[in-house]
Amino acid sequence: MALACAIMTLLAPPAAAQPARNHIAAELLAEPVAGRENALNLWLHFTPEPGWHGYWRNPGDAGFGMELEWRLPAGWTAGEALYPVPQQLLIGGLMNHVYEADYAVMIPLSLPGGGAGNGPHAVEVAAHWLACTDRVCVPEQAVLKADILPRMGAGDARFDRWRAAIPPLLDGAGAFALAGDKLRLAIPLPASMDVIRPHVFIATEELVDYAAVQSFSRKGDRLIAEVPLRGGVRPRAVEGIVSFGDGEGLRFTAVPGAVPADGTPLSDASAPAAPYWLLLLGALAGGLILNIMPCVFPVLSLKAISLARAGESQAQARAEGLAYTAGVVLACLALGAVLLALRAAGAQLGWAFQLQEPGVVVALLLLAVAITANLGGLFELPSLSITRSGEPASAFATGLLAAFVATPCTGPFMAAAMGAALLLPPVQALALFAALGLGLALPFLALGFVQALRAMLPRPGPWMERFRHWMAAPMGLTALALLWLASRLGGKGFALIALVVAGGLMMALMVAGRLQRADRMAWPAFGLVVTPFLIFGAFALPASLSAPVKAQVSLPGARAFSEAALAQARASGQPVFLWFTADWCVTCKVNESVAIEREATRATFAEAGVIPMVGDWTRRDPAITRFLTAHGAAGVPLYLWYPPGGEARQLPQVLGPDSLVELVSQTGGNAPAAAPAGVNPPD
Repeated sequence: MALACAIMTLLAPPAAAQPARNHIAAELLAEPVAGRENALNLWLHFTPEPGWHGYWRNPGDAGFGMELEWRLPAGWTAGEALYPVPQQLLIGGLMNHVYEADYAVMIPLSLPGGGAGNGPHAVEVAAHWLACTDRVCVPEQAVLKADILPRMGAGDARFDRWRAAIPPLLDGAGAFALAGDKLRLAIPLPASMDVIRPHVFIATEELVDYAAVQSFSRKGDRLIAEVPLRGGVRPRAVEGIVSFGDGEGLRFTAVPGAVPADGTPLSDASAPAAPYWLLLLGALAGGLILNIMPCVFPVLSLKAISLARAGESQAQARAEGLAYTAGVVLACLALGAVLLALRAAGAQLGWAFQLQEPGVVVALLLLAVAITANLGGLFELPSLSITRSGEPASAFATGLLAAFVATPCTGPFMAAAMGAALLLPPVQALALFAALGLGLALPFLALGFVQALRAMLPRPGPWMERFRHWMAAPMGLTALALLWLASRLGGKGFALIALVVAGGLMMALMVAGRLQRADRMAWPAFGLVVTPFLIFGAFALPASLSAPVKAQVSLPGARAFSEAALAQARASGQPVFLWFTADWCVTCKVNESVAIEREATRATFAEAGVIPMVGDWTRRDPAITRFLTAHGAAGVPLYLWYPPGGEARQLPQVLGPDSLVELVSQTGGNAPAAAPAGVNPPD
């Protein structure tokens, strides 16, 4: 390892060997520990330049870990540096444990009995680290200082995020054994905890082959890992991090002991179980069915007009069909590409992520208001009209909007395909998104090329203009629904300001329409009217944003979802019904009114001792996103049934009125009972 690092350093160009500034910027900050005067947390925050990365305590096959030289007041002691979960980086067959984005290392600091005393006290550290790209490595250093005051406030708002990234230490020690050419580990992990794409980072250097494939199995409350050994190191203890992907993990310590040999192998969660061609068909079928899903209804008014116009001429029908398809597929590809890029950057996102952002919902609200005004005949936008011009540009814009608004909910067949898309390589994943768009656009594409289908449509005529005005009503209802969603996401004050901005937009469009009908230039006046409202919204909307409103559930005893709450509920020996919903998911709300929040369901659940649990995904929630991904779902709704002592059973995404009542009668339940004492989530 040292030789590889030295070689890479020597290969660096002379100009890079002594940089004018560090490629990984560093700062030292101090955080008080709540309730403890004799303890502080020091944070070393590193920010790599694009293309550069730093290293974990065990850098892997190349590089070297950070070295710290402390200068502390008398009696003060710095503890072991605690790192966030690293990433794997394979370059030229060498596996490295790195951080490619900004990261923070926590160092616990112990103070003598008097704490910080009369202070302030100066804390100083000389830090040495290695900064690398995939071609060049540069040793870097900095002398960092922090002043410790007797009474320190909460300090930097980033502390909570950094602390959450440090993997917690498991209470119980694991066991390890050296068996032939493998290190075998038994890591204590509750059987109820789902494990996704695990990987073990071993802190002991030169012990294992870092680039080798690791295998995992489960045996009760033990996760068993097998890692190929590298050489003749014989450790007394093994420390490390078991990673579950996306920056999540747990620290562990293992001592020599027995490791079970009869565990149940884990399937490879990094690859979908279904054949790829079947996933493509699923995405195509899912997009096709999405045309009749409740969450698509708000855009049916736009589609209906395109359907009627498709019968005007053969050439025009084909051109509109192709343009509409291009718009739908392009929108699905764009949404998929943004989703994959953000997930690759570490964000916990799923399908329909665009409706989890208050700003995006306000933008959609303004768009819905503009479309409503256009459908109602208040103004015209000939070059880009999505309702009247009958040109390919109109159909293309309709396709863009239809896909953007229609794709938040998932339907049959689509769930498995979109869940797999989050795990596949980018090219294959984008092909699934394209197949979804093609399925969504398929009815219009067929109308454009099949004369017999177009012959079944009403002939174009004056009725189309009246129909266009009628369709302003459902689009207006969509705008009201988006306003309601804005209130759920950002609070009533946020929604009120969004309503003011939307009212200003409507006023500006009415002014533009009046000038258009007078055959005068309209858009300068439009800009003059709408600009003050947009400026007001740009400042007032962020300032008024408040905590999202929690989902209201009428099922008695319903609990909010968390991994710990689910484990505790399952440990009680009672059946558990878990569902994930969002205020913007129409399918979810229909299922809740039809099947979940019914008197018959409440009575059946109470009699059988069912524990209901709900996950509200209206706003972005990384824990829910990870759980959905673990169950092959890219979005909501997701319904899971846990029989007593059994594994999860995934239910259909569309529930009938008696679906849950029949489910309980088929699988049975236990009488209500108090949860056993001492059932706590793991640290």
